[in-house]
Amino acid sequence: MGYSFSCPDMIGGGEFTSFQPGAVMDGELIVRSAQVHALMPMMQFSVAPWRVLSPEELDAVLKSVKLREKFKDYILATAKASANSGEPILRPLEYNFPGQGFEKTVDRFMIGDQLLVAPVTGKGQTEIAITLPEGTWQAFDGKSYQGGQTIQLPAALNVLPYFQLK
Repeated sequence: MGYSFSCPDMIGGGEFTSFQPGAVMDGELIVRSAQVHALMPMMQFSVAPWRVLSPEELDAVLKSVKLREKFKDYILATAKASANSGEPILRPLEYNFPGQGFEKTVDRFMIGDQLLVAPVTGKGQTEIAITLPEGTWQAFDGKSYQGGQTIQLPAALNVLPYFQLK
């Protein structure tokens, strides 16, 4: 889009009708949204998760917040670098890895130049296939993978698949 700073909309939406009597909240959607937001420049809830989520869903959201805590220094450093360079904080894979076939990838993104986020976007989805760019990547589960290949990984409700370039 050309903006170096950008932020997602609120977790849980914010449409007025979502909070009226009889409205149904999709707990899985709130969890997956929180996971994506956890590694972005900003994380803002429109609904108090403890009021609308099951215990399992709430635990998954809390895990996302803890993941944000783990990467807060990297996120802040990337924002500061963006302010100096004008490069975006959030980047399509093609931006960092041109010519590797990522020009049509819309459901994965980079934060800066070292953190690849591969969010789960399908309802009920419990595994994910990801094609990694060239390089050595450490996955969210601690395992290392060589880039240039597609891997299949489990992605339970409480898991946000992400990879760090080593």
